[in-house]
Amino acid sequence: MIYLDNAASTPMSDNALLAYTKAAKEYFANTQSSHDAGTRAAQLLESARTSIAQMLNGDPSGIYFTSGGTEANVLALTGLVKRYQTGHLITAQAEHSSVLHTFEKLEREGYRVTFLSYDAEGHIRIEELLEAICEDTILVSLAHANSETGTTQQIKEIGEELSKRNILFHTDMVQSFSKIPIDVRQMKINALSISSHKLHGPKGVGVCYISPPIPWVSGLPGTIHEKGFRPGTVNVPGICAFIAAAEEAVALMEDEGKRLMNFRNYLTNALAHPNIVFEGHQGLPHILGVRVKGLEGQYVMLELNRRNIAVSTGSACSIGQQKPSKTLLSMGRTLDEARELIRISFGRETTQDNLEKTVSVFHEILTRCSSTKL
Repeated sequence: MIYLDNAASTPMSDNALLAYTKAAKEYFANTQSSHDAGTRAAQLLESARTSIAQMLNGDPSGIYFTSGGTEANVLALTGLVKRYQTGHLITAQAEHSSVLHTFEKLEREGYRVTFLSYDAEGHIRIEELLEAICEDTILVSLAHANSETGTTQQIKEIGEELSKRNILFHTDMVQSFSKIPIDVRQMKINALSISSHKLHGPKGVGVCYISPPIPWVSGLPGTIHEKGFRPGTVNVPGICAFIAAAEEAVALMEDEGKRLMNFRNYLTNALAHPNIVFEGHQGLPHILGVRVKGLEGQYVMLELNRRNIAVSTGSACSIGQQKPSKTLLSMGRTLDEARELIRISFGRETTQDNLEKTVSVFHEILTRCSSTKL
């Protein structure tokens, strides 16, 4: 199988597996237990907290471990917003479902929400964001990078503008963390979310960072784990595996970024064709959004899958039919165009041979369908 769906999930690295096994065998105690075994587990957890904070240039006391990026998004947004009885919130139309569903819930509870669109390349218009700000705007949440096209937002510029206005800024960095440099202080980020399984760590582990001076409300009063941020015994082995994977990914970031950008450039050149469209602005090195004119993304995905090449459609499928990409719709594409999107995402195990075989299959699809569908 040629696996080109690394934006969805990645295989665990050997280092992460070793870290998990060691921690599971030697640091299995509950971090809240008062005996020595619990103390050792708690010390290891704090070491992990310090490690991830250093990668973000953040404060370790602002690191909260979660069950993944989705929970980190939900807890961060609700924890920050619920300090206020009412107010105005801003996000974008094509955020991750965990963000959109949270804002929709908050809207039902009486908060006002503005959903921003994108320009033709997938960027937030900063002037439109600033125009949307009201006197009672509490918080803005915008993803650092779009998961369907890889387009990155001007997070530093947005953070600076919001900081001037004392508006909280949360960003979903699930796709961008360990792929491009992140500095919460320089970017003026108040809160962010990241996930382990996007960078060769285990599933079920994530991080929410909230700048320590900023207060938040616990979703479940009386919770003791993670300083009340989330309930449940902390997954120390999973967190250790995540840290091992993250340290490796960050160390490799520059060289791996260049390698994957070369792959991205190779594909855009090798697939150049009147009926192939590349969506979004060049941002993340490992994600490429592609449309074949006249063909639904699900059809192209299944044709590639038949030849043992794994990619994904731009958005989830429902009852056998692909939903239109909310990202492309927000960028002004038609419903039919939004249904054509597929996402190719590279990883550490991707090779040039993988891509050459993928290009060959694309050419087969184009040749076979040119007379009937294109």
